[in-house]
Amino acid sequence: MARDIMRWDPITEAENLHSAMDRLFDRMITRTNPAPRTWSQAEWTPLLDVEETDSQVVVRAELPGMKKDDIKVSGTKDSLCISGERCFDGEEKKKNYSRVERAYGKFQRCLSLPSDVEWDKTKAVYRDGVLELTLPKAATAQVRQIPIQT
Repeated sequence: MARDIMRWDPITEAENLHSAMDRLFDRMITRTNPAPRTWSQAEWTPLLDVEETDSQVVVRAELPGMKKDDIKVSGTKDSLCISGERCFDGEEKKKNYSRVERAYGKFQRCLSLPSDVEWDKTKAVYRDGVLELTLPKAATAQVRQIPIQT
């Protein structure tokens, strides 16, 4: 019995399970709908980076394959929402896909910011699939150095 335990390789077992799951999902996609409507229309979440300095918050969102007109940005005092929809090209439906890994559909990403923001001074730039928002901190939220007297 101890001999059987020594032959068990967890890495090989994990790789076999991973391959079996890939085959299962591939079969489900091609059997239920050759055009990738069901699988790819699942909600997706863009990745974000949030950087804070003394005077501003910079948010970068990965939104590959989107047009700037399909992206909406809104905010309140200390929160930000980025939303939109990445659509599947209708002409592509006629193709016979064997694998679809890119997600399409609506998304909404909301987050609390580390401080209040002056929204009227916010800058938004969309380039190469990355949305960069520069959010100046409200004057009351900016870090100020206080001189120490002796």
